[in-house]
Amino acid sequence: MADMFSKNSKNMSSDGSSVNLLAAGTSIVGDVKSNGDFRIDGTLKGTLSVKGKLVVGPSGHVEGEIECQNADVSGEIRGKINVSELLMLRASAKINGDIFTGKISIEPDAQFTGTCSMGGIVKNIQASHDTQPAGQKAAANQ
Repeated sequence: MADMFSKNSKNMSSDGSSVNLLAAGTSIVGDVKSNGDFRIDGTLKGTLSVKGKLVVGPSGHVEGEIECQNADVSGEIRGKINVSELLMLRASAKINGDIFTGKISIEPDAQFTGTCSMGGIVKNIQASHDTQPAGQKAAANQ
């Protein structure tokens, strides 16, 4: 057991691939940043920034802004969600807020109230308008 806190432990990782857990029955109020993956089965009120995958379990509750690479949600989120790659909403998920994601997967019975923006960022959308053929640009400007 003493090896659990040792810097030489085989489970320790300096490449950011660690998994962090907010267990059921535990609440945090404040901002959380993680270089690895993060699983929430408890309650978090605040901003969450995860460089890896975020999992919100069925008993998990998040109130605040989320930013992560990938997310798998079975619990409840109230706030803005920014996922750079894939957001998966499981059947038990309840989302109340705005979603910004590259891709989204929604199972039947998942609940979502808010707006969803998928794909590229605003700069990419504007760049596609600049590359329209001249005939289409002229028609769009009339």
